[in-house]
Amino acid sequence: MPPEDDAHRVHCRLDELLAERGLTLTRLAELVGVTVVNLSVLKNDRAKAIRFTTLTAVCDALDCEIGELLVLAE
Repeated sequence: MPPEDDAHRVHCRLDELLAERGLTLTRLAELVGVTVVNLSVLKNDRAKAIRFTTLTAVCDALDCEIGELLVLAE
């Protein structure tokens, strides 16, 4: 089993994808139907979990695949 600490290797590329698409975090929050605070937690790699419905909505709004949004960091 993995260690029970806060460290994980999942990196969220939300900043890069927003910049590529000319969107703000606020606009994405409106499109997805979640708070800016929740998206900020995801964007800053502080999220410990994400609902599949939220993940799907973010990917739909950004027109991307899950693997473009979430990647494993070295």
